[in-house]
Amino acid sequence: MTKEKVLDALKAVHYAGNEKDIVTAGIVQDLMIEKYYISFSLIIETDNADDRLKLKSEAIKAIKDNVDKNAVIKISFQHKPVAATTYEQEQEGPLSGVKKVIAVFSGKGGVGKSTVAANLALALAQSGAAVGLMDADIYGPSLPIMFGVRGERPMMKDRNGKGVIVPLERFGIKLLSIGLLVDESKAVVWRGPMASSAIRQFITDVDWGNLDYLVVDMPPGTGDIHLTLLQAIKVAGVVIVSTPQDVALADAKKGIAMFGQAQLNARILGLVENMSYFTPAELPDNKYYIFGKHGAKNLASEYDLPFLGEIPLVQSIREGGDIGIPVMMSDDEITKQAFMELADKVARGA
Repeated sequence: MTKEKVLDALKAVHYAGNEKDIVTAGIVQDLMIEKYYISFSLIIETDNADDRLKLKSEAIKAIKDNVDKNAVIKISFQHKPVAATTYEQEQEGPLSGVKKVIAVFSGKGGVGKSTVAANLALALAQSGAAVGLMDADIYGPSLPIMFGVRGERPMMKDRNGKGVIVPLERFGIKLLSIGLLVDESKAVVWRGPMASSAIRQFITDVDWGNLDYLVVDMPPGTGDIHLTLLQAIKVAGVVIVSTPQDVALADAKKGIAMFGQAQLNARILGLVENMSYFTPAELPDNKYYIFGKHGAKNLASEYDLPFLGEIPLVQSIREGGDIGIPVMMSDDEITKQAFMELADKVARGA
């Protein structure tokens, strides 16, 4: 399958009486092909479910009839690209092509920080932005597994006589993790200065190119890597991830305090409550607050910070992360909508 073949097939599809087909009219955006997997966005101006379903069905039929009947096709609908946001100032130095850096942080491990970072990056990309994802969690890199790129190695290129790393591209975003550069069967046993040096290299020795957003999956806790990153580059804002539990909220408070220090002074965009509630597939209208209710929301209110939303505890999120296809690339429309709303709030806040 090639992009040309897919686009040719989609030229047979028209929308709402438009004389131009959806390709010529610019409705098809962010087309991506990964082996047998095809994904793209349709930029339309209606929320009518019947119109969307009709257009989606016609697009899928056109591809299966004319390209490959076994193709797995993911179509998302968007209004205005997030990339159309007006930016006040771009980065300087090695990240001069990056408009906004968004750091995703958690006070402790196990709250789903990397899951939120991965799907936030994908949601921003599906909104029309050019996005990169940096895995700065040196000691526990998980993005290679979540994106299905275990064992792959990034290429090198020459830039002004210096060798630089070229990030991998997956699901339409640029991706780099320490897990792509070291043997995953061995522990990364580094002292603080060595870990900080690796993060600096991810900034200075990587060809990120031109991006609207660089999402950084930071390690949990507070330490050297956080200081290195926040002092080396201009961070547009920080997203703090927590579960509703008191033990997670206590560590989230430490993060709020850290980012408020004068030497860092990083703006907190808000708090996200992950694993907020559980809804069984057979009881879609029921919500079970297993880990407590509205903990992160109340914490945001206590510190006068924006509350960015609730991410449910859903089996498809775990399954997608394990098989290398994040939930934003699945058919779970409810969870995807939660991440799209998160991306919209982050884009507006940044």
